[in-house]
Amino acid sequence: MPNDQWKTARRTLALVLAATGCCAALAGCGTAPDPAGPPSDKAPASREPSTSVPASPSAPTSTAPENRSLTGRTVVVDPGHNPSNFRHSEEINRKVNIGTNRKECDTTGTSTDAGYTEASFTLDVSHRLRDLLVARGAKVVLTHDAERPWGPCIDERARIGNEARADAVVSVHADGSAVGNRGFHVILPARVREGAADTAKIVGPSRELGERIADRFARATGTAPSNYLGGGTGLDVRDDLGGLNLSTVPKVFVECGNMRDPKDAKLLTSAAWRQKAAQGIADGIGTYLKG
Repeated sequence: MPNDQWKTARRTLALVLAATGCCAALAGCGTAPDPAGPPSDKAPASREPSTSVPASPSAPTSTAPENRSLTGRTVVVDPGHNPSNFRHSEEINRKVNIGTNRKECDTTGTSTDAGYTEASFTLDVSHRLRDLLVARGAKVVLTHDAERPWGPCIDERARIGNEARADAVVSVHADGSAVGNRGFHVILPARVREGAADTAKIVGPSRELGERIADRFARATGTAPSNYLGGGTGLDVRDDLGGLNLSTVPKVFVECGNMRDPKDAKLLTSAAWRQKAAQGIADGIGTYLKG
């Protein structure tokens, strides 16, 4: 081959090898930035380090409930009073038998100075509580959902829990005490055996339920136990409430705060705080039912 043709062939071969090597180096790199150039704010995905851990098929997702520990359990949630009770004074003033004596079917409940009613508060917290319990697998029965014009009466509220064979019943309330009286308390059934009332079998488990709720309520809300009832324990025992006297299943009342005190009222009218209150009650029920 002539010398000049040999030189041309060598140059051609060199160009081909160079081009092949460049393509090999850049294969799969897409539009990778020049290392000598300015940093890119859109680096290719294949070069970006991953900080996430692939989800296991059995791992819960962010939308899944935390657990299903209450599956198979029944909880009755009793929203205190009824938003329309005040329109039916004749009906709610009718006396019913509570075992130890006779009392009014129901009452209107209390309210804040600004007019936020206890019945509105209890229904809101009860809805939040129901949702939290259902997310844990519980079957939840509400004694009413404001679908009735008044009531139900206190004896019927107890009967609903009994007929549901509830593992726990919680009646949600807020107190109407004097200004300066602050904090929550849980009302427990006293030992009563009179007429239609016999609480002997539920006194012990109801106290345990109440203690668990008081503990978790304080943790969730950051509020202190009542400074006017229960001697700082957050627990109060009563024998004059038909909802407790007539219950045959573990049951407590939760007085979440005092609506007549301005500082407590500020909490009770806060949606964020009501969610914490529901969380505390749900956590207490959960720890009680899990033993």
